[in-house]
Amino acid sequence: MSNNQSVRVRDVMTGNYQLVDGLMMTDQALARMKETGAVVLIVDKRNENDEYGIVLLSDIAREVLAVSRAPERVNIYEIMSKPVVSVDPNMDIRYCARLFNKLGFSYAPVIEQGKLLGIIGYADMLLKGMCHS
Repeated sequence: MSNNQSVRVRDVMTGNYQLVDGLMMTDQALARMKETGAVVLIVDKRNENDEYGIVLLSDIAREVLAVSRAPERVNIYEIMSKPVVSVDPNMDIRYCARLFNKLGFSYAPVIEQGKLLGIIGYADMLLKGMCHS
């Protein structure tokens, strides 16, 4: 990626997530992730005044597995991060990487005008963005 070429988040974002209800049980969410290959759960808004949430595999490992909780008894809303910080699809991936570094993120949803478009992670920025032609 040259300095004068700008790669945008929308150019490298992915659809590798599952949109789930916060009431879903963790075991069901894990099964869906395994079945679809999703790496992130985005917790849907309950209504127009609500915000999206996010759950990563590391959240499930830390909040369920590591503390010996039964995944069939833990709702996703209990372990999600909410509200989620999102990125704009028109953001340059260099700034997105800086944001991730500053906030300690590995993934973020891509949202435009309140609509979920996809997710972006470090791998997307590096593997797709730096090799983008």
